[in-house]
Amino acid sequence: MKNQTAQKIALTGLMAALSYVVFTFLQIKIQLPGGDATSIHLGNAVCVLGALLLGGFYGGLGGALGMTIGDLFDPQYIIYAPKTFILKLCIGLVTGLIAHRLFHVSRETDKKRVLLITILASAGGLLFNVVFDPLVGYLYKLAILGRPAAELVLAWNVASTSINSVTSTIAATLIYLALRPALKKAGLFFSL
Repeated sequence: MKNQTAQKIALTGLMAALSYVVFTFLQIKIQLPGGDATSIHLGNAVCVLGALLLGGFYGGLGGALGMTIGDLFDPQYIIYAPKTFILKLCIGLVTGLIAHRLFHVSRETDKKRVLLITILASAGGLLFNVVFDPLVGYLYKLAILGRPAAELVLAWNVASTSINSVTSTIAATLIYLALRPALKKAGLFFSL
């Protein structure tokens, strides 16, 4: 049991590093009026992938840590770091809940069911993000900068979050389906 926990912690760190790199260096940043920015990125795909592989808490924690560190190192995103941490952890928790608690994807042997569960879990976690990222971002910006600034970027945040969610669902599903047999063969697949 201790060995599996140590492996999960190490893999959480790996997911944090991977989400940081993907979010920071492979993003398309969109400058918005008023000095704000949003971006198109696949950082959420790493968060979802981590939740599928490690469970909701460890996967969400890895994605949350990586993207929060990315926010802390970017002057335009630094004020969003607390929001990022909470929301990305929640993406992992929702994905893990659907994949592992409701459908037990790690014990599933039918490839079609694994595909369906993976898509449902990925889409569920990222649908949470489509709703709550712009909403929490709006309320967060409303509290810090006031109503005009919050309304100015709301539509852009909804659009970029939607694009990120669709691309991240596809990417996380494809990568998980490719990694799953290899991890099983190597004896590194966690049965959650």
